[in-house]
Amino acid sequence: MVRLIFAKLLAALLCLTALAASAETVLNAKTSWIGNTFGFGDGTWTQINITAIAVAPDGKVYTNAPWDESGAEASTYQNGKMLGFAGGTHGWGTGGGNAIAINRRYVFMAVSVGNEKGHLVGQGIWPQKGKQWFGISRRKIEDPKLSALFQPASSAANGAVDPHAQLAAGFLMTNEVAAGARADIDGLAANDTTLYASNTTQNRIEVYDAESMQKKTAWSVHEPGRIALAPDGSLWVLTGTLTDSTPRVAHYSASGQLLADTLPLPPDAVPVDIALDAHGRVLIADNGPRQQVLFFSKSGDRYVASGTLGERGGIFSGVAGRPGPQRFNGLTGVGVDAHGNVYVATNGIGPRYAPLGAGLGGTLESYAPDGKQLWQVQGLLFVDGAWIDPARPDSVYTGNKRFQLDLTKPPGQDWKYVGFLSNRFRYPDDPVFHTDQWPGLPIARQLKGHTFLYLTDMYADHLKIYRFDSAHDGETAIPSGFIAGRERPVANVPNAPPGGDWMWRDMNGDGKFASDDFTPNTSGTRLAGGWGWWVDTHGDIWRTSDIKGIHRLHFGGLDAKGNPVYSYSDMTTYPVPQPFTELRRAIYVPETDSLYVTGYTADAAVQAGFWKEVGRVLVRYDNWSSGKPVQRYVINLPWDTQAKPIETIIGLTVEGQYVFAVEPVGTIHVLDKDSGKEVGVIRPGPEVGKASGWVDVPNGVSAYRRSDGEYLVFVEEDARGKVMMYRWKPA
Repeated sequence: MVRLIFAKLLAALLCLTALAASAETVLNAKTSWIGNTFGFGDGTWTQINITAIAVAPDGKVYTNAPWDESGAEASTYQNGKMLGFAGGTHGWGTGGGNAIAINRRYVFMAVSVGNEKGHLVGQGIWPQKGKQWFGISRRKIEDPKLSALFQPASSAANGAVDPHAQLAAGFLMTNEVAAGARADIDGLAANDTTLYASNTTQNRIEVYDAESMQKKTAWSVHEPGRIALAPDGSLWVLTGTLTDSTPRVAHYSASGQLLADTLPLPPDAVPVDIALDAHGRVLIADNGPRQQVLFFSKSGDRYVASGTLGERGGIFSGVAGRPGPQRFNGLTGVGVDAHGNVYVATNGIGPRYAPLGAGLGGTLESYAPDGKQLWQVQGLLFVDGAWIDPARPDSVYTGNKRFQLDLTKPPGQDWKYVGFLSNRFRYPDDPVFHTDQWPGLPIARQLKGHTFLYLTDMYADHLKIYRFDSAHDGETAIPSGFIAGRERPVANVPNAPPGGDWMWRDMNGDGKFASDDFTPNTSGTRLAGGWGWWVDTHGDIWRTSDIKGIHRLHFGGLDAKGNPVYSYSDMTTYPVPQPFTELRRAIYVPETDSLYVTGYTADAAVQAGFWKEVGRVLVRYDNWSSGKPVQRYVINLPWDTQAKPIETIIGLTVEGQYVFAVEPVGTIHVLDKDSGKEVGVIRPGPEVGKASGWVDVPNGVSAYRRSDGEYLVFVEEDARGKVMMYRWKPA
């Protein structure tokens, strides 16, 4: 009877709360962003990954990459501006690629075409179910959105040409493979009559007529990649680009004969792209430890090294991780215009690592012949959040970067990229390179006078812990700890024990995952599964399981190497508290001994298909650690799965006097933390085109109360390569 009365009271309270929340107040918040040169206020943004470039004589740069969240895989830039994107490389079975070339009439783009698991059907437009196409899309250079047809385009029943058929009529299919297999075109070069393509998996260079797109000839080359076409018709080709540890450079005549020319590459060079300038010099983008563009000139009958562009060691030299002109990071492309200006593309890792490259930061920059930087565009963030450094209130951490704020400047100019945190040369075991495709969502805490960065992944499976040592490692985040979840997401972590559900701590301080640094979970309480991770200001880690309760790993101080200590033997598990039937998040505030818990109840139940949301109910419990917690309030969170767009909460945080709860479309609900009453909402402003992409992670919002009472609120913004930053000062 008591339980029934409680349920009725709870239902009434939820109903009243929902009615009270219906009258929305839009708060007077200023909109800005971090991580992208352009905020989308004018409809432009820098794509999140660039793996290939082609440079026109006038300095227009045409790019390509396998993925950009909003379809800008193939874009055009000039003089530091984004001019537009080609489209037709994203969605409806289409994808971008790792090669691009131009002549005076056309843009030739490596692309892929699928059928969305058999849902797309059309003869000649999409492959049959179970198949995948790779090939070349030909576009008009005056407007790359327009397909340059070389075969008939089929019409719909009403006689209109299907836009997908239009693309298909300008697409040359070079490889058909089983769905899931790769058979990319990894190199393209063209002049006004001829197109050369590296059919990498087929071990050949294919030659096509640039107008008819009919094949003229082909010759065998071991795993060919990028191609540079010389004025005499000969080809410089990267070979061994798939399976060889280090690609090589080969020179072929126009008819496919291997020439005796060689380039004296350094032994540790990793060539990833090749170009020629007007002086006949060969430029190599070296993604090895040098992180430079290497120049080679003809001297007599041989080529000799004749210069470099870029600081040796790139972003990892000097103060490791500090970005700046000529401090390259993961070179993917190089090109030259008619004036000798050099263009360099990077993505933080290199062209071989397509998924990871979309999360480490795309850049495109231009340099004058004397090495002076002319311009740069940046698309640095994807599936990422932001968190203020507790030791430096104008310093912001994201999953693998640091930004400096200057809030006296206008929106979009109030941030500066100052640190890249992942050093693959010094710390190759860093789980950024072995677990997620994306670095992770940050929580920064200061413990015992030191700052630590905790990163949750996109699916809340595991938790990465990093420490800093600026005197020895600059901006680098040093792998310090790791708490694993399920087996599959952590299967590639070096030396990891089988089964997942283990801890790792860097016992000897070298950042390596030595086998004796792992501790399997033998407590009988599995931490795998669940959507909630939280690290409180005292360093305790809170893990929220859906139905098994809330686990609290107590901070055990720092070990001799400066790593935070956690142990399965020093863990408290709390059962699922009333009135919940399932949990999703738990946020603990030590200063008030309050726990904010979200999830579902019998009267506000789970609905299948909305698996990342925080749930429908928020409860604040006071005196949590006393053993006799008290419910301060129970409120109903915004939740309407029939609304367009969907109205639910996907992430929340607690800071200062408020709870900040974000919807998937980026709207932030601000609640008074003591009463649970909604104060108002924050929405994106015109600075970002009044648009925010889908929040697609469990920890997609954070907040910080500045000393003057103003709040900075950060929200993940996947669509266009940035994190939203809102400034709000309560009246």
